[in-house]
Amino acid sequence: MNRVVVTGIAGFSPIGNNWEAIFGRLKSGETGIVQMPEWDIYEGLNTRLGAKVDFTVPAHYSRKDLRSMGRVAQLAVVSSENALIDADLLNADVLTSGQAGVSYGSSAGDTGAIADFGNMLLHNNCDGLNANTYIKMMSHTSPVNIGIYFGLKGRVYTTSSACTSASMGIGQGYEAIKFGQQKVMLAGGCEHLCATEAAVFDTLYATSTKNDSPGQTPRPFDKDRDGLVIGEGACTLVLEEYEHAIQRGANIYAELVGFGTNSDGQHITQPSAKTMEQVIRLSLEDAGLAPQQIGYISAHGTATDRGDIAETQATSAVFGKHTPISSLKSYTGHTLGACGALEAWVAIEMMRNNWFHPTANLESVDDSCGELDYIKQQGRELETDYIMSNNFAFGGINTSLIFKRWNA
Repeated sequence: MNRVVVTGIAGFSPIGNNWEAIFGRLKSGETGIVQMPEWDIYEGLNTRLGAKVDFTVPAHYSRKDLRSMGRVAQLAVVSSENALIDADLLNADVLTSGQAGVSYGSSAGDTGAIADFGNMLLHNNCDGLNANTYIKMMSHTSPVNIGIYFGLKGRVYTTSSACTSASMGIGQGYEAIKFGQQKVMLAGGCEHLCATEAAVFDTLYATSTKNDSPGQTPRPFDKDRDGLVIGEGACTLVLEEYEHAIQRGANIYAELVGFGTNSDGQHITQPSAKTMEQVIRLSLEDAGLAPQQIGYISAHGTATDRGDIAETQATSAVFGKHTPISSLKSYTGHTLGACGALEAWVAIEMMRNNWFHPTANLESVDDSCGELDYIKQQGRELETDYIMSNNFAFGGINTSLIFKRWNA
């Protein structure tokens, strides 16, 4: 069993593209939720709220580089490049040795390419289609483009599992190294903002319609919440086998010590508190930890009634009311395929800085939610050696990750 450490992190989020910017927004309480007037053209769409990232493809990406990448893959590849630079591995021999792979996902491929195929089916017209349209559309567009751009010859895991795409990517990358199959894994997830994603949750009456007050929503765990807001982003963690990292003198952010995943096996969209509780216990078992050793929990916290209630009841069953918990989605919106990696990134950095953000807009906890130590209104200074990051997806796919403070 190999130890697994995090030696590079980079990404794009609605509240900043580096830790300094993100930290500033979390400290000030300023969220990334904005009005989306460009969605006014869609009749029947109730929400007009989203969370965008500031992203431009770097100039050194050629037309040839980009021809197989839609925006979602571009976010993934540039995040991965920045993470490799952060890890001092961008030009390392290990990348092309067969000992480095990718474990990455998004809810879907590029929706523009999907629309081109839709045009074919609806209008019997192949205009707009070319040899790369499918490559942009396919569910594994991000990991494949990452692998090709960096010449990776190891494993490619496609973790397209909705809201657990990124956390599953991190977990499967961890297991590939832990069990000796790879030395390095680029792990994480991505998503680009599209009205179709908002429409999915709109049909379930799960989106926030506080369209005139974007700063006051979403409100995870709050009795007055009215639904989620869709966001976008990407984040890549460079996972590395401990001895390999030590031998090259790598900077280490944290150690990944626990991963659990399971499924509800009962309903596509209705979560189960029972199996959520079980996945948390699986992660603790994998890490060899007791619940009281976890000092902070990064919640999935979508601000939907059924999701918030099931998650908090499951968490309370394991931890009681003694472990601080908050939701990053209150700042970034629900970034879908990216959320697990963005939330892991922020949780790791908060552990390193001994400060943890509150859940934005949380004023009065819903009585139906589990009794927990909710961080609200102001951030909290605390020191811990272990943090947990939990995510849950459509289809009842559950994940839980545990990171350990790195003390050099």
